[in-house]
Amino acid sequence: MSHNLEEKKAIVSEVSDQIAEAQAIVIAEYRGLGVGQLTQLRVKARESGIYFRIIKNTFVRRAVVDTPFSGLAESMVGPLAYGIGSDPVITAKVLHEFAKDNDRFVIKAGAMAGTVMSGKDVAALAALPSREELLSRLLGTLQAPVAKFVRTLNEVPSKFVRGLAAVRDKK
Repeated sequence: MSHNLEEKKAIVSEVSDQIAEAQAIVIAEYRGLGVGQLTQLRVKARESGIYFRIIKNTFVRRAVVDTPFSGLAESMVGPLAYGIGSDPVITAKVLHEFAKDNDRFVIKAGAMAGTVMSGKDVAALAALPSREELLSRLLGTLQAPVAKFVRTLNEVPSKFVRGLAAVRDKK
């Protein structure tokens, strides 16, 4: 489908806006996938807050110029789908999970601010826990000493009451 110059500028501008707010970009080859499968991926990506789109490579190359993701331009060859997200782990996780279920969806590369990653690096990033999970672990770790201290303080009056109850029962 051919676009006129204004449409092309609008597409590049839209992608540039997404890249400006992004922490990670994952690119994958989608050759041989059906429309229904790609629609499922789009829905899952949208739910996770990921900008997922199939765009001409030249548009994305123009959008990544002078950004921390400019090293990714060398990998932009062939029919590619782009996942752009503000959370690198979620972006990698959603696309990697889809790639595990669909052999024809192959993750080629990815990038995080100034670092270009291979498909294996993206898979390793997808294996990391999400930001929310890490925060909940940190909160649990921070709360553990306080909770233990409260239980210890509560044990002193409890022991006293149990001791009085034992003396009462004995008499």
